[in-house]
Amino acid sequence: MADEVDLMSWIFEYFASSSTPEGELLMRPEDLMRAVVPVFPPSESHLVRDGYLRGERNPGDLRCSPSEFFMLFDVNNDGHISFKEYIFFVTLLSIPESSFYVAFKMFDTDDSGEIDKEEFKKVMALMRACNRQGANHRHGLRTGLKVNGSVENGGLVEYFFGKDGKDCLQLDKFVKFLRDLQDEMVRLEFAHYDYKLRGTILAKDFALSMVASADMTHLSNLLNRVDELNNKPHLKDVRITFEEFKSFAELRKKLQPLSLALFSYGKANGLLTQEDFQRAASHVCGVSLTDNVVEIIFHVFDSNRDGNLSLAEFVRVLHQRGRDIAQHVDTGIMVLD
Repeated sequence: MADEVDLMSWIFEYFASSSTPEGELLMRPEDLMRAVVPVFPPSESHLVRDGYLRGERNPGDLRCSPSEFFMLFDVNNDGHISFKEYIFFVTLLSIPESSFYVAFKMFDTDDSGEIDKEEFKKVMALMRACNRQGANHRHGLRTGLKVNGSVENGGLVEYFFGKDGKDCLQLDKFVKFLRDLQDEMVRLEFAHYDYKLRGTILAKDFALSMVASADMTHLSNLLNRVDELNNKPHLKDVRITFEEFKSFAELRKKLQPLSLALFSYGKANGLLTQEDFQRAASHVCGVSLTDNVVEIIFHVFDSNRDGNLSLAEFVRVLHQRGRDIAQHVDTGIMVLD
């Protein structure tokens, strides 16, 4: 539990590249990007030849242009992001849209479709309380990190409510902001792997993006399967478009209904085919996956190399990226073996 309590603080300390004369650690916007986008070196780059270890994540070297969207978290325009603003950002990333909608409606007592600054702060505190790590930092304080003020007064509060804090926030505006934030994360990750700016990435890079969040106990085997794509003539030169990449990212958000459908179907009918997987993604989640994407998924998540999908492994790896399902795991509603 202690490790979980300190995880957010450790990540912040690891990536923060600046500090005040008083000793408060600070992130630059580019530090924030590196902290939240898990990546491997792109396969078309020179990084492996320059001495990077096989399978080494290098989050300190995100290969894409700076994001103007992330600059919004630098609320006082000093080029730095504090720990409390970082917590605010992580909370935003972890909010399932449906959960925020319910909380918003509860605090929108006059049913006007908007809430004021104080009501918003209560909603955000509630959202963070549902997350074990966020709850442990609900005041933005930790030994070794000098933080002034509470989390609720940081982040984008001024952006949403104006300098005087008297504007109101509409539900539709905030939901759009959350969706735009998720889309920006996907764009940054794709841009990182699109090393030669071709608008497409290799199948191997798509596979690396899928396993980038895997825990170390499974990572080596997964990377072996990623490397084996080089031995698949019909896959090694396949290139994945941004639309294909984005569709898979959308599927990650719906991992809970997808996994329920796949596990249920698998128990009733035995092995899952690639066509079964595509049908579940389309009919249950409303996400269309191309044949190339599904074939790469089946190749990477084939633990015993029998040509079939190892469904438990697929769900285990991807649930760390699926924010909705991560919330359920944290609260004990769903447990993955």
